[in-house]
Amino acid sequence: MPVDPQVRAYLDSIAGAPPIYSYPVTEARAIYEAGVPLTAGPADDVTSVEDRQLPGPQGPIPVRVYRGGDLPGTFVFFHGGGWVVGNLDTHDVMCRAIARRAGCRLVAVDYRLAPEHPYPAPLVDAWAALAWHLHADDGPVVVGGDSAGGNLAAVCALRARDRGMPLAGQLLMYPVIDPGMGSETYRDFADGYRLTRAGMEWYWGHYLGSTPAADPEINPLLRDDLAGVARAFVTTAEFDPLRAEGEAYAARLRAAGVPVTVKRYDGLIHGLYTLAGIVDRVAEAYDDAAAAIRAAVA
Repeated sequence: MPVDPQVRAYLDSIAGAPPIYSYPVTEARAIYEAGVPLTAGPADDVTSVEDRQLPGPQGPIPVRVYRGGDLPGTFVFFHGGGWVVGNLDTHDVMCRAIARRAGCRLVAVDYRLAPEHPYPAPLVDAWAALAWHLHADDGPVVVGGDSAGGNLAAVCALRARDRGMPLAGQLLMYPVIDPGMGSETYRDFADGYRLTRAGMEWYWGHYLGSTPAADPEINPLLRDDLAGVARAFVTTAEFDPLRAEGEAYAARLRAAGVPVTVKRYDGLIHGLYTLAGIVDRVAEAYDDAAAAIRAAVA
């Protein structure tokens, strides 16, 4: 289908703006943070919000805990931003929306960012936060994230399986999967749809640093055995260079016998969960994510 009219209006409004990767990292972060309030929409009310710290092997890990209702269980969430930009505040509206709809506890993790802290630092923090909740014996745990956070969630779900730690589900929102960037959607949507191929080269470069890309804890498609990983809900967007790799990973999970649901949002673009203030259909995506969490913890 064609690009959603509200998405097209947004893309036209940012056409010609210097890409985020053209700025130094500190400026890119500030620009990203300043842009979020223009698209995210109003923040939902939730029962409570509290900033805390969890212990990590390389220092305390800041988290923000949302209580959306009385449903038992915890959704541990890793924000997107290419491992380079983004924080608890940039994804606050999204977290509130999903927590309220899901009715459970949502824990957003403020993992360290590249290039100051390249791989494996973001993964170290993400896994430490998830493992803390898996050990807490406080009900079922679902892990998830959007974009680069989806990559961290996918890898953490595999770690949980490998370590025999029960995980109720994984929610991968247009996840970054493959640093090879060789899919047809990278070709078809390389430019003009918010996230670009050049932007992903910048993000991957900062995250990888000097680490070779052929590592299954960077690209989970390289894992030989995906059987026994937690059930997955995978979302993709039609006009997203990452669409093919997210759907390819979902297909690999399904082939390994993992229960998988894939939802492609036709007409929409990468980063759709952060566009609720300007794209009406994002409410549907929030509802779908919350329903997947509720189903996993039930």
